[in-house]
Amino acid sequence: MGKKIVVITGSPRKKGNSFAMTDAFIQAAEAKGHTVTRFDAALMNIGGCHACETCFKTGKACSFDDDFNLIAPVILESDVIVFTMPVYWYSIPSQIKGVIDRIYSLVVGGKDISGKECALIACCEESDRTVLDGVRVPMERTAALNKWKMVGEVLIPGVLNVGDIDKTDGCIQAAALADKI
Repeated sequence: MGKKIVVITGSPRKKGNSFAMTDAFIQAAEAKGHTVTRFDAALMNIGGCHACETCFKTGKACSFDDDFNLIAPVILESDVIVFTMPVYWYSIPSQIKGVIDRIYSLVVGGKDISGKECALIACCEESDRTVLDGVRVPMERTAALNKWKMVGEVLIPGVLNVGDIDKTDGCIQAAALADKI
């Protein structure tokens, strides 16, 4: 039986390297019978957390009604959360950081989000693989804090320009990640 997967992307480049890996993952996951819902956070209106702790007081995850409230119910219903992103200045891009921070609303709202599977697909310009630690470590800790099982990571260094991913095995690795779910 297939699982419900939510994929949340953090790149504004629709033809970029992390999107190519995302597409490869989604195709492989759907071919295995999983249901995938994708949100391209960089193309949505999602602000940061206001730390008001009024989560779910309006019936929605966040009292500040933006596109995160479209994502929150899908996260709650999902079995698997896959985050995909490029590294920006050695860290998580702001386009997806708002989503990650606003997951806090689910916790404050008393929603049980434990027991989900989680995966990370990321790439960076520099060839030094440790540059990816700026997204890998926070995502691993986020998974541990929320009691999610980290099922896999695809971390590809050395890609900047559109199409550079084709010079690597990044899309192959991303597709193979579907086997771990």
